[in-house]
Amino acid sequence: MSLSKMDIKKLNTIFLRIFNLTVLMSLLFLTACTGSRQSNSTGSKVKIFVSILPQKYFVEKIGGSDVDVYVMVRPGQNPHSYEPTPKQMSALSDTAIFFAIGVSFEKVWLDRIASENPKLIIISTQKGIKLRKIEAHSHSVHNGAENSEESLDPHIWLDPVLVIQQARVIADGLIQVLPEKRASIEANLQSFILEMANLDEAIRNEFKGITHNSFLVFHPTWGYFSDRYGLEQIAIEQEGKEPSARHLTEIIETSKKKNIKVIFVQEQFSKTYAEAIANAIGAKVITFDPLAEDYSNNLLKTAKIMAEYLK
Repeated sequence: MSLSKMDIKKLNTIFLRIFNLTVLMSLLFLTACTGSRQSNSTGSKVKIFVSILPQKYFVEKIGGSDVDVYVMVRPGQNPHSYEPTPKQMSALSDTAIFFAIGVSFEKVWLDRIASENPKLIIISTQKGIKLRKIEAHSHSVHNGAENSEESLDPHIWLDPVLVIQQARVIADGLIQVLPEKRASIEANLQSFILEMANLDEAIRNEFKGITHNSFLVFHPTWGYFSDRYGLEQIAIEQEGKEPSARHLTEIIETSKKKNIKVIFVQEQFSKTYAEAIANAIGAKVITFDPLAEDYSNNLLKTAKIMAEYLK
């Protein structure tokens, strides 16, 4: 029995509907299978949050094209007094990992972030690092005893050797959520370790032949850096607060004895006290940004400028 043109047209319509329905069901099945992965991703990238800009540099170097990194503390903001925005808090709901580093705002906010996002993996990159005492807090007393938690120095990202330790922690965390990318993450890690080793060597070369090793800072940011390269930072800030008149007098006297000719301040803090001391001792005030995103270039540039004033 032959089919009319109208019958053939009806059959084609039916087959087309069946084909479209099959394709739709297949897509729904694939979406269901990958749903858990997409909930922590932006497109095909895993969404990561970090506290400060240098960490963004580290995570992107190690995670490569498989990560989408967001930063809490933006340029010009102070991690000691920072408060996350409502938009950032909302964005954490579909984030895979938050890499903490120990800066002050984390002590206030991390517990809340964890409680509001039970599926979020929070990883401290301080893991395995012995923290030093921070000069400005080394004599702080709370309830009759030294407040050891508050006196620990969080600025571990300013020592390239310690960054290598942090990098390994970051790589382990990324492999946890991207096990299928282990090979590329480990390859990126090795390249980054080499970058940090070369940076360390370049900085050491900058400080060869310096005749002074002491410098003034407002906020004691450069402790790990100074320990690594044989320098001494003397902090103007006292226990996280503006210095007293007595402390200023002591700093001026110490600076004259040590023949200090430079005061380093960071962009996130006031220059007022640094400029007053500089006028009293005939020193120059130089601004650095220890929170710059372009980590390697910024740290080497900082070392070159420091070395120039310590010759």
